[in-house]
Amino acid sequence: MLMDIRVFRQKSGGEKSFKFEAEEMALLLLKGKITLKWAGCERTVSRKDVFTEGPWALHVPCGVEVRVQTHEDDTEVLVQRTHNAGSFTPRLYSPDDAPLWDVCRGKFGDVANRVVSTIFDYNTAPYSNMVLGEIRNDRGNWNGYIPHHHPQPEVYYFLFDRPEGFGASFVGEDVYKSVNGSFSAIPGGLTHPQACAPGYAMYTCWMIRHLDGDPWTLRIDDERYTWLYDWKGE
Repeated sequence: MLMDIRVFRQKSGGEKSFKFEAEEMALLLLKGKITLKWAGCERTVSRKDVFTEGPWALHVPCGVEVRVQTHEDDTEVLVQRTHNAGSFTPRLYSPDDAPLWDVCRGKFGDVANRVVSTIFDYNTAPYSNMVLGEIRNDRGNWNGYIPHHHPQPEVYYFLFDRPEGFGASFVGEDVYKSVNGSFSAIPGGLTHPQACAPGYAMYTCWMIRHLDGDPWTLRIDDERYTWLYDWKGE
C-alpha cells in the first residue's frame, strides 16, 4: 500500500521515539493520554476513545524526531508514514481541525449513515503524500457506500465499541471479516464498501497514499450502483 502503518500500545510511564530520515509521519492518538515533543514544541493531549472524542494527530516531515510519553495504561497510538523527501512545517491537528460531517443520512434506506472527519488531505496539506481521516458508523450501518474506487491505495484500520463486534470489508470481489484491531489493505482500482453488524458501532481510520503526479482528491462511484442516489428507500 506504499505506507508503513503500525499501532503502538503502551502502559503509563512509557516513552518512545520516532524519527525517519526519508519519510513523513503522522501520529494519531486513538485513546489514552500522551505528551508529544517535537522540534522544540511540547503538548499533552488526551482522548477517552475514538467513539466519543475527536482526533489529535501530529504530522511531521522527514528528519523530525517525535518523542511520545505515555501517562495512562492501554494508551494506543497509530503511526502512518511514507516516503517524502520534502520539507514542511510540522502541525498538531486538534479535534477542532477535523470536524465531523454527516454522510448519507436520509439516503439508501438510512442504513449507510456515518460521520466522517478528514484530518488532512491534498486540499489542506498538498505537501504531503498521505491522507488521514476517521469514520464512525451508526450501529449496524455501512460505510464507503455506494461502492467506489480510486487509483490510489488505501488502508482501513477498524475498531468496535465492544470487543466482540464485527463487520465485513469488501475488496473487489473478495470479502474479509473485520474485527476489533483488524485492517483492510485495498489496492488501487478495487471497489471497497464496508459493513458493520447490527448492534455495533464501527470506527475506521482511513489512510490513502497519493500516487506520484496523481493525488487522491475524489472517489469514483461504481456506475452499477449510482441509481441508488435517486432511490427514496421505500
